[in-house]
Amino acid sequence: MNPTNSADYAAQSSSNFSYKDFTWCLSLFGTAVGAGVLFLPIKAGAGGFWPLVVLALIAAPMTWFAHKSLARFVLSAKNPDADITDTVEEHFGKTGANIITFAYFFAIYPIVLIYGVGITNTVDSFLTNQIGMESIPRWLLSGALIAAMTAGVVFGKELMLRATSAMVYPLVFILLALSVYLIPDWNSSMVEVTPDWSAMPTVVWLAIPIIVFSFNHSPIISQFAKEQRRQYGESAVRKTDAITGGAAMMLMGFVMFFVFSVVLSLSPEQLAMAKEQNISVLSYLANAHESPLISYLGPLVAFAAITSSYFGHFLGAHEGLVGLVKSRSTMPVSLVEKGSLLFIVITTWIVAIINPSILDMIETMGAPMIAAILFLMPVIAMQKVPAMAKFKTSAPVQIFTTICGLAAITSVIYGAF
Repeated sequence: MNPTNSADYAAQSSSNFSYKDFTWCLSLFGTAVGAGVLFLPIKAGAGGFWPLVVLALIAAPMTWFAHKSLARFVLSAKNPDADITDTVEEHFGKTGANIITFAYFFAIYPIVLIYGVGITNTVDSFLTNQIGMESIPRWLLSGALIAAMTAGVVFGKELMLRATSAMVYPLVFILLALSVYLIPDWNSSMVEVTPDWSAMPTVVWLAIPIIVFSFNHSPIISQFAKEQRRQYGESAVRKTDAITGGAAMMLMGFVMFFVFSVVLSLSPEQLAMAKEQNISVLSYLANAHESPLISYLGPLVAFAAITSSYFGHFLGAHEGLVGLVKSRSTMPVSLVEKGSLLFIVITTWIVAIINPSILDMIETMGAPMIAAILFLMPVIAMQKVPAMAKFKTSAPVQIFTTICGLAAITSVIYGAF
């Protein structure tokens, strides 16, 4: 096949949506569905039913526009095998690459801290409410859980990655089943709350960080874009746009159905109580629901979701910290790796003992950095980098993406005061 025919074939193939494309949609979808989804109903439902409707309507476009822009950013690199770090260095130089690497570490590291708190609270709630045990001292319980999860990463990395990948789809199925199971419990208490229409923009604004966090699948975008470029060449943009769009629609349909089902089955007071207890919505449902199925399945699903998310984010945080230290130190690599691992484990343990609000941590530490890299960086590149000229999205898409990114960051500043 000559090059011209090859290019024509790639262009034609990129316009067809295949089963392989659907599996990529599932992979992007599975990357996003993690522990953040378990806290999403608590925050998203706190403002009432109608702000939740608005959030559901903007969730898909903000997720799609941001991720397709990031995929286009990776595709703009000269080297077909370039990942996101290589692309940043090519477009913004070593200083820019260092800043993005620093930001990327601080987008992932707080999530590890969040999961340290989340796993401790999930297991403690399960032991005391479902098993009937007395609470294990928090320092001991958190230390044992974090040590066990970290040991799984360190001594069985390949096994853990395979296990967490396999865990995603049963997890998704169970969450869908729970969403359907809760339908008979739906009530009108949330709908009957008289909305303060003048305050709705502020309510939606303050909830955007949790949407950014819960729908984020940027960690896999680099590998995804490289694979599409390898297969479709210059026609890869059309394919990445279609697949990221499919993943965004799946996320909106599935995740928001779960959120609405949970919110409609609880009262505003119950959602406030779940936030006060600092536990996932599934752990709260297990404690509040009379069904033995939910009482035991809820905490187990929460445990699986947090554990699977911990593994991936711990690896990313460790890799990022090692990279940051290596570029600024002459220490042996093995010492840097061990020191970085020890730092992450000890700080995660300390934060788990302190038990800060998980939702506050998501909003103030996790979401802003994700928003900066995912929403703002590609748009800035579209304006400043000549190589991005042919990868530009339309002006309305750029404006909407920028507004959502700035909203996620500024809402944290507003919330602090």
